[in-house]
Amino acid sequence: MLDKAASVLECFRPDGGAFRLTEIAAGTGLAKTTAFRLCADLVRLGLLERDGDCYRLGGKLFELGSLVPRRLDLREAALPFLQDLFEATHETVHLGVREGHDVVYIERIHGHRTLSLPSRIGGRLPLTCTGVGKALLAFSGPELADEVLAGPLAQLTPYSVTDPARLRTVVEQIQVSGLAYEEQEAALDVSCIASPVFDGPTAVAALSVAVPRGRFHPAQLAPAVRTAALGLSRVLRSGGGTVGGTSL
Repeated sequence: MLDKAASVLECFRPDGGAFRLTEIAAGTGLAKTTAFRLCADLVRLGLLERDGDCYRLGGKLFELGSLVPRRLDLREAALPFLQDLFEATHETVHLGVREGHDVVYIERIHGHRTLSLPSRIGGRLPLTCTGVGKALLAFSGPELADEVLAGPLAQLTPYSVTDPARLRTVVEQIQVSGLAYEEQEAALDVSCIASPVFDGPTAVAALSVAVPRGRFHPAQLAPAVRTAALGLSRVLRSGGGTVGGTSL
């Protein structure tokens, strides 16, 4: 039953929204009566909210998610560096961690000129289509890179890299420079530069700056991004922010 309840919650994605019961049943493969019973229980527990005929994720999930120790510690340690990076660039700043073959965003700072981006706090995107994801991919060990490159590569826009040989070259360049670039690969007219964050031999997170393509000047952005990543890495390695492991 827990597996079935989890499958209901996993129907909800950042690009989704509210779902009708028939959509939840279809998305999970559950019988409509089973889906109805599970949704009622999840509403009672605060994990779902009901609005008329539709269901959406409940506020209890946000409360629980904010208490995850490793992410909470990392986010708190990172916030001063993210704020400094935002002040230095006045552009949208992200902090993300790896989960499987995806990057999950745990913080985002933006100004009044919000970019139209697929990234959002708690949302996930393929490692291969984002600057943060590429930085994590390049510094999470050769086994992960081999595994990702052996499978089909996601395509979010016509500019997403879907050729394994080309992506391997990109990963190798990131490993040399310590910087990952993404140009219109996750969203059209948006470019990004990212750098990994370390608390050991592999990256535990990565941070980035995303800007409109017309304002993308890597030579100006790179020093600020690198400085923020190095500063956060230094704090984590000194024990100022414990994230408990080398892969989140």
